[in-house]
Amino acid sequence: MEHQNLKNHGRLLVGYHFVGSVLILALLIGSIINLVKSSTSNIYSASLLVLVTIILILVTYYARAFALKAQDRAINAEESIRHFILTGKPLSNELSIRQIIGLRFASDEEFPDLAKKAVAEKLSEKDIKKAIKNWKADTYRV
Repeated sequence: MEHQNLKNHGRLLVGYHFVGSVLILALLIGSIINLVKSSTSNIYSASLLVLVTIILILVTYYARAFALKAQDRAINAEESIRHFILTGKPLSNELSIRQIIGLRFASDEEFPDLAKKAVAEKLSEKDIKKAIKNWKADTYRV
């Protein structure tokens, strides 16, 4: 695997982000067309197909959202412990979860100072990532 850095740390999964999304969109469009063109005798089953498609979209969205929220909580805990181990002090409450997520890529050497700078200058997650000189890979992302 290529060394992880700011430019390549994002990840898109072909099966989830592209194939699955296109298939669900095709299912939604097809089920709506089926509903519009259906006769009165099968309007119920055509309506159910649209409903099932909408449920599939909601389940897919929330499964991803819940996984990312759980990951954010884990990152918050990991980085708080890491900061305490490195400095003997808790991580600032002024840091947002997005800032902490950006800080997870900082090496141990630059993490404490970058955390202070993020609070003082109100750096965004993206700005924090840009400021990292020695990138620490995170290969366990959801």
